[in-house]
Amino acid sequence: MIAYLHRETHRAERIGWLRAAVLGANDGTISVASIVIGVAAAGVPEGSILLTGVAGLVAGAMSMAAGEYVSVQSQADTEEADIKREKHELETDPEHELEELTSIYAGRGLDEPMARLVAESLTRKDALSAHVRDELGITETLRARPIQAAFASAISFIAGAIIPILAVLLAPSGRLVEVLSVTALVTLLILGGTAAYAGGASIVKGALRVAFWGVLAMGITAGVGKLFGTVV
Repeated sequence: MIAYLHRETHRAERIGWLRAAVLGANDGTISVASIVIGVAAAGVPEGSILLTGVAGLVAGAMSMAAGEYVSVQSQADTEEADIKREKHELETDPEHELEELTSIYAGRGLDEPMARLVAESLTRKDALSAHVRDELGITETLRARPIQAAFASAISFIAGAIIPILAVLLAPSGRLVEVLSVTALVTLLILGGTAAYAGGASIVKGALRVAFWGVLAMGITAGVGKLFGTVV
């Protein structure tokens, strides 16, 4: 009899890096496009507009990386603290921990003797891993990875922010706001649709959701720039 290895790939495996990457790319496009449109609406010279966009790209990428690292590292610290406490409880009160594991499996549908048998078997094999997975709900797939998240956020922010920068460089004189607005909108539609596809959600809903908030941000920023430009 030939045994076949069956490898299943689940979308949950992408959640960690996908969330950071999509957030970074969306933020890069929206933030830099909004800044540039706001400054352009205020009547600033084109050279200053480009400088503003580049500064926004650098500052935003560093901010995204730092914020994502701190956030995810906090999650990682919490996970490590929970695992350390669980390890201590296994060393000091193994019988109670066995009963706890048994009750977890019984609550999932196994009868009491079978739940006890499974708990004893997993405890003998690797008690800590069993409790980390089934009691704490921490799995290797969804484990917090701060460095990976920070790197993904920074790179994706830069990738998203480059689009409005290129639009500023290539837009005809006097048409910068129009070209940038259309370019940013198309980019956001693509980003939203791609993220939705990767996560198994509706592509249309994902694209429209991201585009809506992007257009709102750019519109408000343009209004503020126009207002202050007129006042000055």
